[in-house]
Amino acid sequence: MKVSLFITCMCDIIGSDVGKHTVELLEKAGCEVDFPEAQTCCGQPAFNSGYLQDSKKAMKQMMRAFKDAEYVVGPSGSCVGMLREYPKVFRGDPEWEEQANNLAAKSYEVTQFLVDVLGIEDVGATFNGRVTYHPSCHMTRVLGVKDAPQKLLRNVKGMDLIELPLAEDCCGFGGTFAVKNSVISGEMVREKSQHVSETRAEYLIGGDMACLYNIGGRMTREGKNIKILHITEVLNHQ
Repeated sequence: MKVSLFITCMCDIIGSDVGKHTVELLEKAGCEVDFPEAQTCCGQPAFNSGYLQDSKKAMKQMMRAFKDAEYVVGPSGSCVGMLREYPKVFRGDPEWEEQANNLAAKSYEVTQFLVDVLGIEDVGATFNGRVTYHPSCHMTRVLGVKDAPQKLLRNVKGMDLIELPLAEDCCGFGGTFAVKNSVISGEMVREKSQHVSETRAEYLIGGDMACLYNIGGRMTREGKNIKILHITEVLNHQ
C-alpha cells in the first residue's frame, strides 16, 4: 500500500520529529511512504478567517500535489479535517469538484488510518509513564475521529492512561480564535490546564500539535512540570 505523507505546516516548521515518527509507524505497518514536495498549507487559516478566494489557491495546490496519491495521511486531525471540507468549498465547480472529492475520500489522520484502514490497534509500542489524552476539537468534531487514538493508546505496554476530566472541552486555541479572542482563549486554556493537573499525569498526549503547544505553554507559565507529546511519538516508542 502506497501512502503520501501530508506533513502539515505546524509539524513541518516546529515539530519535524512528528513527521519522522509518522513515517516510521506507517513503514512498520507495511506501507510505502512518499513525500510530495509540491504540498503546501491546506488553506485552513485563510479559510477560517473568511478569505475564501485566498484559501482556494492553497487548496488547489494541495489537490495538484496529491493528485496521484493512493492514500494521503497526516499527523493532524485539524488539517486532515480541512481536506475533508474541500468538497463543500468546490461544490459545483466544473474544474475542481471531482478533484476535491477524490482528495477528501483518500485523506486520513494517522491513527484513523492505522485503525480504520489497516485494521491495526496494537503497534507494539512500549511507554512507561502516567499519561492523559486531549482529544482536539477538529479531530473529534470536524473529522469525527474519537475512538482510534484511544484504541491505540490502550494497547501501549507499560502506560498508565488516565482519563482527562471534561476531555472534549476546547483548549482555547482554535487557530485565529486565540488571537482575536485572547481573553476568552486564555480562560479556556486555564481551565484545560487545571483539568490536566487533576490527573497528576506526567505526559499530555494529543493528535494536534497546535493544541498541545497551547496547553503546554500555559502549563509552563504556571510552573507545572508536564511534558507534551504528539501521539505518534508515543506509538513509535519502543
